[in-house]
Formats: sequence, structure tokens, C-alpha cells
Amino acid sequence: MNADFPRLITLLRKEKGISQKQAAAEFGISQALLSHYEKGIRECGLDFLVKCARFYGVSCDYLLGVSPERNGRQLTVEDIPEADSAKDVVFKGNIMPILNKKLISNSLSIVYDLIGKSESKQLNAEISNYLMMAVYRSFRILYSANPKNENTMFSIPQELVGGYCNAAMMVSEAKAQQMAQGSDKGNDKIKNISELKITTEYLMQNYPKQSQALLNLIQNSETKLGFRDHE
Repeated sequence: MNADFPRLITLLRKEKGISQKQAAAEFGISQALLSHYEKGIRECGLDFLVKCARFYGVSCDYLLGVSPERNGRQLTVEDIPEADSAKDVVFKGNIMPILNKKLISNSLSIVYDLIGKSESKQLNAEISNYLMMAVYRSFRILYSANPKNENTMFSIPQELVGGYCNAAMMVSEAKAQQMAQGSDKGNDKIKNISELKITTEYLMQNYPKQSQALLNLIQNSETKLGFRDHE
């Protein structure tokens, strides 16, 4: 049994709002045995796995960590909605949340189009890893705001997540930068350097709708970093 199983059966039980004693009675086992399963002290058999899946309304693949989807489905590109279809959040007339979301989503469209032009799978992987870690950290900050949220949703403790993410992001950034500077010794080098000759004019010509968002994001970021004067 994988390391996710104890965490997931604990999370599902708590989400259902039942005690270990109640869950154990449903499964026909002792509370002590269920406690061992939830702590990862003992491994369960196939029968218990199936009972858990049926009782909590999830798939065995989800309990085994094969799929992050509770119904066991594997995510496809078609399953992901377009960014513009997401609900816009407005705070009492403040349009900044909408603006920030659009700046980020449109800028990412340019970033990924340029990655595609580079024809480098490794560059795509490293930049994607970096960005996913940033999103993961952002979600965990929001999740930690309510103390009633169960930490068992995650396998990394809250007190460790910052350090782990920082390390992973620094490694991905270093690898991507190494490739960008042409010093990578691997086989997956950037093949089309000429396609990455980027100027403001190039951005405006090739990305007429998204370029303004990216240029504003650059300006805002450098202002926050203290390299541009505040307007």
C-alpha cells in the first residue's frame, strides 16, 4: 500500500464527520485496527480497500494514489476549462482581482507559446514545475487560513511546505536558466533559439491581445521589486 492511503482514508473519514469507532463498525473491524491503517502502521487487504471505496464513494485508484480524481478518471486536456470561463471575483467594486487574473493568464499564454517554439520538452517541464509549485503554495496559504480545514489533504506538513517548495522552485529555475544560457549538457537543448528573439515590437505583432498584459505584468513586478518608480 502506498503512503497516500493512510492519509486519504483519514481525510475521507473526517470529511464524512464520523469517528474512528463509527467507521470501524461500518467496516466490521476493530477501532484499533482502523487506527493502525490510518497511521500506516499496518497494511490492509484488498477487501478493506474495496469496502473503503464503496463507503466513501471514491475509486480504488484514488485511494491508491493512482488518480487525483475521486472517481478515478485521468485528467485530459479537454477536461480543463479555458481560463476566461472561470468566475471573476470582485471585491466590492474593486476590479484588481479580475485585472490580476487576466494579467497572469494572458502572460502565461505567451510564455507557453514561446516554450512551444523552443521545441524543448525539458524547458517546458522545468518552467511548468516552477509555476505549479507557485500555484500549489498559493492554494496551501488559502487552505491554511481556516483552522478547521483538515491537514490530511496534504502529505507535506504546513511547517515544511515553504522550504520544500523553495528548494524545488530553485532547482527548476536553475535548470531552466542553464538551458536558456546554452550550458546544459543534456540532449534536450533549446533547438530554435532564433524563435526566441524577443522585442516589444515582436510581442505586440505576434500577441496583439496578450502582449499588453505581459508588459504590464513586467512593469508591476519590477515596481514591486524596487527597480521602477511608483506611478
